[in-house]
Amino acid sequence: MDKRKIGNLEVSSIGLGCMGFSHAYGEPTEEKDAVETIRYAYDIGYRFFDTAEVYVGEFPDGRKSINECLVGNALKGVRHDVKIATKCGIQIASDNSLIPDSRPESIFKAVDNSLCNLGTDYIDLYYQHRPDPSVPPEEVAGAMQRLIEEGKILHWGISECTEEYLRRADRTCHVTAVQMRYSMMARNVERMFPVLEELGIGLVAFSPLANGFLTSGAHSFSVKDSKDYRTSMPQFTDEGYERGKALLGLLGKLAEEKGTTVSALTLAWMMAKKPYIVPIPGSRKNARIRENASASDIVLTEEEVVSIDDVLDGMDFLVFGGHQSKKQ
Repeated sequence: MDKRKIGNLEVSSIGLGCMGFSHAYGEPTEEKDAVETIRYAYDIGYRFFDTAEVYVGEFPDGRKSINECLVGNALKGVRHDVKIATKCGIQIASDNSLIPDSRPESIFKAVDNSLCNLGTDYIDLYYQHRPDPSVPPEEVAGAMQRLIEEGKILHWGISECTEEYLRRADRTCHVTAVQMRYSMMARNVERMFPVLEELGIGLVAFSPLANGFLTSGAHSFSVKDSKDYRTSMPQFTDEGYERGKALLGLLGKLAEEKGTTVSALTLAWMMAKKPYIVPIPGSRKNARIRENASASDIVLTEEEVVSIDDVLDGMDFLVFGGHQSKKQ
């Protein structure tokens, strides 16, 4: 797989979002199977793996699935050949709401816990998982600068931030990457492209397939597990599907012309937009991981990307994170 740079950090052009093995997508995957699947991703070229402190699931028998531990165990022996990203700064309440906590003392405690879980002595990219309204970005950046000086982290980033927050943080300690929700159905982050280019910051795109909606099997896809957080996502309602099916039809035709799949074409579109964009689709299936990886071999011309964008500009979706996602 080709390499890309997010800021001055070189990673594989597509990363693996590991959350689903433990968290939010129904019952966790058994450790042995998860470790084998993550290692399979490495074997076929993935070199960038994304996890988080808060990605912890529970089996029906009460056993915990700690995502960082799965990632660490899977990458033993190849640690120095990969880049690992993890996150701090939030906890999940009993009602699934997010509780931010980016106090420096909390960050310092969290990073030591993550290092232990991952079985490593450094983290390549350490994100503030969400901005904390009670802690100024300069204070968070100062804490990250200390961790860089101590060698515990090599780079830091912010997930789901505003331009103002990003600029303030970057002035204290340079931000390597932002992680934002970005897909054909959720394009609001495109407004941040100018500031990312100005500051030399990369974009790591989570949910690049709109949580599985933009896949080859989306026509028959349904969410049945009550523990799968997609049950509350609007794109999977009847109305959401009606609004999105025209896009699926378009992508199906384009994918056929290119001799590829809807998923791979979608990821290729994203990577063709900017050289500093790295998508991190998640999957627990080897076939899907292999399919996503094939996107790195697809070449879309600037004209093809503009043509797709022109169609997207005229569409209005129901999608998690906002009622519509037209670029405005």
